[in-house]
Amino acid sequence: MAKRPAIFLDRDGVLNDVVWRDGKPASPRTPEELVVADGAAAAVAAFRAAGYLTFVVTNQPDVRRGKMTAKALDAIHAALVAQVPVDEVRACLHDTADGCACRKPRAGMLLDLSARWNIDLGASWMIGDMDRDVDCGRSAGVGTVLLDRPYNSRSGADVVLPDLTRAAAWILETQSASRAPALQD
Repeated sequence: MAKRPAIFLDRDGVLNDVVWRDGKPASPRTPEELVVADGAAAAVAAFRAAGYLTFVVTNQPDVRRGKMTAKALDAIHAALVAQVPVDEVRACLHDTADGCACRKPRAGMLLDLSARWNIDLGASWMIGDMDRDVDCGRSAGVGTVLLDRPYNSRSGADVVLPDLTRAAAWILETQSASRAPALQD
């Protein structure tokens, strides 16, 4: 079976709006706090139409920290997938101190998904809103897109773009250009 390219998407700040708590970007803790980002469904549909597998890869330590329940997290993911169909949602519930392989910036979630879904990492992309998303993508050997947000460094990614709609257009345009036949003299 041929390997397929994939788009790995961070959740908060990419597919849905962040929730601001104490002046810091945070994750929604209830389905009622989930606000799907403008253009997210259309961007994911465009990726899927172009042959990409699509995955959500998200750090969600609030369950471990006792700030939300696993049931609430499952409900948030169900609400998200109902609006933005993806192939799979993968969440790391560990806290930073746990030292797991799946918590971004480590690449464990991407590598596990790659093995399970037969993904061509060299033709795949990680789209995130935090530097740790870029580091994760680089560690997995995928292209990286950082969405420009007031809370990130805006550096280190292959490209920095304002939103998921523009990220999808850029990736799909880049893919199309790289697959175009060479002109003969």
